Amino acid sequence: MAAQKINEAHEHIAKAEKCLKTSMSKWKPDYDGAASEMAKAAVAFKNAKQFEQAKDAYLKEAEYHTENKALFHAAKAYEQAGMMLKDMKKMPEAIQLIEKASIMYVENGTSGTAGIALDRAGKLIEPIDLEKAVDLYQKAASVFENEDRLREAAELLGKASRLLVRLRRLDEAAVSLQKEKNMYKEIENYPTCFKKTIAQVLVHLHRGDFVAADKCVRESYSLPGFSGSEDCVSMETLLAAFDEQDEDKLSRVCNSPLLKYMDNDYAKLAISLKVPGGGGGKKKKSPAAPQGGSAGPPPADEDDDYAGGLC
Repeated sequence: MAAQKINEAHEHIAKAEKCLKTSMSKWKPDYDGAASEMAKAAVAFKNAKQFEQAKDAYLKEAEYHTENKALFHAAKAYEQAGMMLKDMKKMPEAIQLIEKASIMYVENGTSGTAGIALDRAGKLIEPIDLEKAVDLYQKAASVFENEDRLREAAELLGKASRLLVRLRRLDEAAVSLQKEKNMYKEIENYPTCFKKTIAQVLVHLHRGDFVAADKCVRESYSLPGFSGSEDCVSMETLLAAFDEQDEDKLSRVCNSPLLKYMDNDYAKLAISLKVPGGGGGKKKKSPAAPQGGSAGPPPADEDDDYAGGLC
């Protein structure tokens, strides 16, 4: 079966080469025909599990489509070549080709397809390179944001935010979360805004910035339905416990189902959160208190508490 598919692939390659030949009666190469034959050759090689040859055939197909000014089809071929590299476990090279395809999609005016390709690339690389996955998700989010597709953009930013937390790049995670929250507010998805507020509070407290955590809660009072909600009461209690250095109250909130069953990266932040002052650190007063909550001091240094909290 494999040998038959390989022979079939070589027959298509021969036809592609014939399409490219010129003569007295045929002045221009038939790039469209050559690309079509190369696509068939690539599929045949793929079915025969000859991924290296399939990849080369897809790259040739992309080249011929580019010569023919068919950028969308060229991008598709580059993306397929990338998937062959994925099957060969050559992930960085695969991602490189998928990124190339995404640029061509944008140039062709099909930005949505570019965003989907970048998201797919992020999922592929995430198990082996979190930093690159963050970059890809952020690029995909930017593509969708430029298209005013804020729901997709916010979802992709959410993936980036979680990975930034996992990487302990908390300052960047805080910025990413705020951008997410703004998008969800713009599309009036207020319940998700509430969840983003909880994530923001956890990130800011681990950053050692009580004032910023407090501010996130206060600003959320303008969101319809936030005041008096379970999310609101939980965050008021959390900030009060932090301010009062009440370890028991803090533990009750952080181990409540509301926080425990958040996305895993945020749940780990909650479980590893400790009150300030255990090491004798001083506290600074917050300039203003949230409605129904309490203002209080940030920890001087949360690094020791945060260390080991994530994995």
